[in-house]
Amino acid sequence: MIARRDLFRGTAGMLAASALVPALDACAKSSPKASSPGASGSGGGGKAITLGFSQVGSESGWRTANTQSIKDAAGKAGITLNFSDAQQKQENQIAAIRNFIAQKVDVISFSPVVTSGWDAVLTEAKNAKIPVILTDRQVDSDQSLYVCLVGSDFEAEGERAAHLMEKVLAGASGPITMAQLEGTSGSAPATQRAAGFKKVMDASDPSWKIVISQDGNFTRDGGKQVMAAFLQSHPDINALFAHNDDMAIGAIQSIVAAGKKPGTDIKIVSVDGVHDGFVAMSQGQINAIAECNPLLGPQLMDTVKAVLAGQTVDRWIKTKESDFTADQAAAALPSRQY
Repeated sequence: MIARRDLFRGTAGMLAASALVPALDACAKSSPKASSPGASGSGGGGKAITLGFSQVGSESGWRTANTQSIKDAAGKAGITLNFSDAQQKQENQIAAIRNFIAQKVDVISFSPVVTSGWDAVLTEAKNAKIPVILTDRQVDSDQSLYVCLVGSDFEAEGERAAHLMEKVLAGASGPITMAQLEGTSGSAPATQRAAGFKKVMDASDPSWKIVISQDGNFTRDGGKQVMAAFLQSHPDINALFAHNDDMAIGAIQSIVAAGKKPGTDIKIVSVDGVHDGFVAMSQGQINAIAECNPLLGPQLMDTVKAVLAGQTVDRWIKTKESDFTADQAAAALPSRQY
């Protein structure tokens, strides 16, 4: 049996992660190496650019789309991409970054597995005068150790998901017994989506209770297993917030196996907006999705070139995202790019 975990555990970690947001609104300039002459980008008369990129893994449809976007954008930009898959292990990612330093790449970028534990390797990159650009996720390291972040506002995504849940539950009769499928423990999206969701839920109907919350590791199988355990310990669950679509889809399998109807007996709101999530939403199994755009490749390559040209870039380059409800899914599905 999966142990119960209160939503409010780890409040200090949530606040620490949230505290990163104001600081990221400032602007940063590239490192000394970045402003070297002739490094303005491939095809512009300067030397070719080599980017070392360490990806979290391939745990979800979102991550697959994110990886493909980065690979495609690097090719179009004429940037040589040294790509490494960390398989969701921080030690693999640290080893990859050290390998990039040894290779003397021009820029290092990575989507951190977790928020903490990066100071040593980022200091090594700084000492080697190799600028570092974060993608997708934040870290809690000294901000002088990296140039900027290209990615989403996860706390805002949690808030948007909570407002979608309010719409989905509007007019519901009887008590709401809610479960939460969290992302990988210690990761920025898991911590901050939970914080944003909690912030809005605290101000919502006091009869709406999150009775159980557990890490599903952002995977479909994790969502399936954890939801099965949720339904055994809390058969009265009638609402679910999943930190990503893949966990929501896994949860749907367990809900059906338990003889319940997803989207009806158990209202579901998730985050991401991948193709399979939209299919489930068009079928009425997911009620609403707060989009998290994985197509960061073009923005990342533009940022790499700007940094190497010695230009000032925003500390946080945010992605544009939307919210969708089940009645919009069928019309939106054909135009989805991931």
